[in-house]
Amino acid sequence: MEIVPVTDGRGLDRFIAFPYDHYRHDPLWVPQLRRDVRILLSPDKNPFWEHAEAQYWLAVGPDGRTVGRIGAIKNDMHNKEHHDRVGFYGFFESINDRSLANALFDTAAAWLRAKGFDTMRGPMNPSTNDDCGLLIKNDGTPPSLMMPYNFSYYEALHEHYGFTKAKDLLAYDGGGAEAPERILKIGQRAMERSGVTLRTLNKKRFDDEVELIKKLYNSAWEKNWGFVPLTDAEIDHLAKQLKPIVVPDLVIFAERAGEVVGFAVSLPDFNLALLHNRSGRMFPGILKVLWYARKINRARVMLLGVIPEFRGRAIDAVLYHRTWENSVKHGMPRGEAGWILEDNISMNKAALQLGFRVTKTYRVYDKTL
Repeated sequence: MEIVPVTDGRGLDRFIAFPYDHYRHDPLWVPQLRRDVRILLSPDKNPFWEHAEAQYWLAVGPDGRTVGRIGAIKNDMHNKEHHDRVGFYGFFESINDRSLANALFDTAAAWLRAKGFDTMRGPMNPSTNDDCGLLIKNDGTPPSLMMPYNFSYYEALHEHYGFTKAKDLLAYDGGGAEAPERILKIGQRAMERSGVTLRTLNKKRFDDEVELIKKLYNSAWEKNWGFVPLTDAEIDHLAKQLKPIVVPDLVIFAERAGEVVGFAVSLPDFNLALLHNRSGRMFPGILKVLWYARKINRARVMLLGVIPEFRGRAIDAVLYHRTWENSVKHGMPRGEAGWILEDNISMNKAALQLGFRVTKTYRVYDKTL
């Protein structure tokens, strides 16, 4: 077995291709479009790499077949925000072989150590603003949009190497034909007291609406563990990628006196369509994706935030209720909400009060270098 660096386009092709072979018999794994994975990893297409760099490696067996992969990531924006020396690993995949996994982890650790980091954290693919965490508990369903998936033995590979838990991230599932009556009443009282009104996204003014989200996003999440600010270019890039599947009724702004004080973003869970394109290729697979996209019956509640000075006024309850109501209207009576930090007491309490339950747990690990 040999660990080889990815140094050219052919190597990157192999790096991208490995999961499609690795998970080919696992019905829960959702193949992302290979084109999208390449964009994610490409410095000339993904603005994340304007403040970050990475090195990727492949594990190659004696027969020349790929048996594992890993990436090491230097994220300058994280270090600037948190004033630490944490480096990251991500895109980890491996056959169930402890010595092979150890070699991959060692390789990433050595690269990070040489960059001056004292801690290796992950998996981040490549940051907390993308899919992150290792799936350690699952209810037997596929991951939702922008959430990771892995074989269950990955947890043992991490723990045997000496990784320790840094934080757990929780995903909740729930729904029904109507939101709980109590949430509706709380929301109505909150709107009356605070003078908050709700409106949905105007797709004709999509660029202007994205500008509003730019102003809100970083202030609404800045105190969260692991938070890394998104640059304007990153938000523009994400908005461009998601625009084709945005349902305006599922992007909701809370406004008071003409100022936006909170917002919620949900999307149809497009993974339910991607699941049917096992190759991840555009053609002819995209035809299957488009066919099954018409049958999506689950929403992915991605973001819900309120600026600090308006927290504690039940504005989140207003946003929850309208999100639920509009999702049902569009044929998605169920949804997955997350991820939510395990120690975010208010958000976890709110999810439970809605009748949601934890269905997946993702773990972020640390290892001292």
